[in-house]
Amino acid sequence: MIRTLRFTVTEEQSGRDIRTFVRRTLGLSASVLKALKYEGEIQKNGVHARSTERLAAGDVLSLSLFEHCRNDAANGRMPPVLFEDEDFLVLDKPSAMPVYPTPGHDNDSLLNALAEKSREEDFLFRPLYRLDRDTTGVFVLAKNRFSAGAVLTKWYLAVCEGEVEAAGEITSPIGLLEGHRVQRAAGAGQPAHTLFRRLSYDGAHSLVAFRLLTGRTHQIRVHMASIGHPVAGDDLYGGSTQIAPRQMLCCAKAEIECACLCKAFTVTADFSSREKRLFPNLFGKETPEFPVF
Repeated sequence: MIRTLRFTVTEEQSGRDIRTFVRRTLGLSASVLKALKYEGEIQKNGVHARSTERLAAGDVLSLSLFEHCRNDAANGRMPPVLFEDEDFLVLDKPSAMPVYPTPGHDNDSLLNALAEKSREEDFLFRPLYRLDRDTTGVFVLAKNRFSAGAVLTKWYLAVCEGEVEAAGEITSPIGLLEGHRVQRAAGAGQPAHTLFRRLSYDGAHSLVAFRLLTGRTHQIRVHMASIGHPVAGDDLYGGSTQIAPRQMLCCAKAEIECACLCKAFTVTADFSSREKRLFPNLFGKETPEFPVF
């Protein structure tokens, strides 16, 4: 698959070389510029151009990248599609599905489920972030290296045990728990910053909205457990499975902005109706409005 972008140089952009235009004006990474030079094609006014050439007002710059699919084994059911165009694929990720193949989940990952679509359409899907195996909701994939540079802002919803305070932030660093290869702990490790706001409380559980300012593994789960309000169903971090058999954590909203494609859009997801029935007094009839953090 070939993805080509075309830009007409303005008076303000005149005098910049192509490298500066690609890196600073479009905000593309050095690896994308390298791919354009050695794996793709750069043209100015229909003629091959070097990245050091200067641009003048009215020039038409064409940037082409060639993409090829992966060879993952095709297996598993394709998750519901929330949004799709030539640059992005946004899925509603189900629980019990890891993003990448892992020991014990060699053929039932999200990328395995995408393998057939990838081969049919000759796309190389690039996940723009990870979600834990049992975390559900919005999952954004780029179809090319242009869209892989998109900037994302994500919000999460979780059902947490107990009465969480109305709003707050947690800044405890997160690292591996000593002697463990998967489980994390708060108190030492890499910086981590979580903003939260309680949306409802039913006397035993709180529905909480989150925005993450860092992207540590298990960040919400670790931070909420550290303040005594583990995610319901998350037995790895002390949550009870008496009501919910798996962690009640959903990536509920993502804002996607890609300057080089002149695209900006928002995609939302929600807990399933079955999950909401587990906590009927927490959920209204509609997805709650996300607070401004």
